[in-house]
Amino acid sequence: MSDTEELPPGSLELLILRTIALQPMHGYGIAQHIERLSEEVFRVEQGSLYPALDRILRQGLATAKWGLSPTGRKARYYTISAKGRRQLGERISRLERLNAAIQRVLREA
Repeated sequence: MSDTEELPPGSLELLILRTIALQPMHGYGIAQHIERLSEEVFRVEQGSLYPALDRILRQGLATAKWGLSPTGRKARYYTISAKGRRQLGERISRLERLNAAIQRVLREA
């Protein structure tokens, strides 16, 4: 049995935006950050990460530029845009309201 959980639809994009809001990061760094902070509950596979990053770029929520990773390899670094920051704030607020409502129902059940 796996110790990892599957993310609900749209959640990966939210976690990516939150991660790159901290500082510009390359794909592998984003995946590692999410895995580390989730205490490895979420494993971010390349097959999910890069399509999510492409969607974020197409929506104008982030920008990307090439640079060198700490190991000296060429890597694409992602930075959240102003539009991405606004959407991140809105999505966090909605998620917090949803989670609070779920908790109220669970406490009363």
